Amino acid sequence: QVQLVESGGGLVQAGGSLRLSCAASGRTFSRYTMAWFRQAPGKEREFVAAITWNSGRSYYADSVKGRFPISRDNAKNTLYLQMNSLKPEDTANYYCAAAYDRTPQAMGLMIGIDYWGQGTQVTVSS
Repeated sequence: QVQLVESGGGLVQAGGSLRLSCAASGRTFSRYTMAWFRQAPGKEREFVAAITWNSGRSYYADSVKGRFPISRDNAKNTLYLQMNSLKPEDTANYYCAAAYDRTPQAMGLMIGIDYWGQGTQVTVSS
């Protein structure tokens, strides 16, 4: 059993930055591919970014590529999403997810997701 808790969301102006964190507990953080998803009101949940357990590979949605680097610190059992150059269309509830021994591409298709966090709200004003 793994518990995931997101933090770092808030209200920012367009062009600003936020760093989201996802703290994992319950089992070792290692061997889990981790990802971020987001969901805006009235819309389907969409993939944002994913990273392998050893940080060897990452995968990004085209909408955030070059703006939202994903990283992880296994010693601290924490996943991060550095959000830069934020746009109003980035406004959403952001969720952390974990999948044991899955590829980042599989997580992009929501295949094999084992655990979800409760989400943290990000609001970007115009």
